[in-house]
Amino acid sequence: MKVSCLGPEGSFSDRAAREFCADAEIVFCTDFRGVVRALLRGETDFCVLPVENAISGGIGEALDLISSEDVFGVRELPLPVDHRLAMLAGVKEEDVRFVYSHEQALSQCREFLAARLPQAQLVPTSSTAESLSRLSPSSAGVVGAHVAREGVVLSEENIADDKGNFTRFLLLAKGGKLPERSAMVFVSAVCAHRPGSLLGLLKIFQRYSLNLTRIESRPVKGAFGEYRFFVEFAGNVADGRTQNALADAKNYCDQFKILGAYE
Repeated sequence: MKVSCLGPEGSFSDRAAREFCADAEIVFCTDFRGVVRALLRGETDFCVLPVENAISGGIGEALDLISSEDVFGVRELPLPVDHRLAMLAGVKEEDVRFVYSHEQALSQCREFLAARLPQAQLVPTSSTAESLSRLSPSSAGVVGAHVAREGVVLSEENIADDKGNFTRFLLLAKGGKLPERSAMVFVSAVCAHRPGSLLGLLKIFQRYSLNLTRIESRPVKGAFGEYRFFVEFAGNVADGRTQNALADAKNYCDQFKILGAYE
C-alpha cells in the first residue's frame, strides 16, 4: 500500500500518514496539489491532507482540493501539535537571525518567538520538516516534537502559544463511494445567493435532528461574493434520517458534494 502526503520525512502529515497506515510506503510531495495528484494518477492508494487546526481553523487549500477533486474522506485523525524550537548543537538563541517553518507553525508560536528571538526574521517553508534543511549557525526551525535528527537539539518545552493545539487530518481515497456505516459525514454546499438560503440549509439538518459539529465557509472561485459552506455532522449513512437529510440538501443547494463519511 502507498500513501501520499506533504513531505519531507518528519512532517506532521508524515506522522499522520503513518498512524493511518502503519505499514504503508509513504510518498512525499512538495505541496497539497501534488499529494492529491499522486492519488488521482494511481501512484498511491490513499492520500493524507490536514483540513482543520484547533487554533487557525480550516486549511483553505486542502478544503478547496477536497471539494473540487474526485477524492473522498474515509478516516479522520485529530493529531496533537507539539511544536519545538530546533537548532544545531551549540547554537545559542541570541545567534539566531532567521527562524524557518511552515507559516501556520510560525503563527502558532508567535508569542514565544517574539519574546525569545525578537531579532529573528520568520521565514515560511512548505512544511515544518523542511526547516531542518535550513538550520545553520544563524538560523533555527520550528518542528514537531517527534522529529529526531543527529546534531539537532530541540527545545525541552512546547513553544506553541496554545499547548492544547490539534490538527485534524483526513485519509482520502479516490472516488466517492459511501461506506456501509459512519459516525460523521462531511459535505460541501453552495446555496442560492439570496437572503435566508444558508438558514434553509441548516434547517434541513435540524429537521432530521442531526447535530452539526463544524461549519465554515470559503469563497467560490470565479464568483466574487459567493461562498461554499463546509458542514460536518454526526450521522450514520446507513440511517434513514441521514439519507433523507443528504437527499434534501442536494436538492436544495446549487452545488452539493459529500466529501467524506467516517467513524
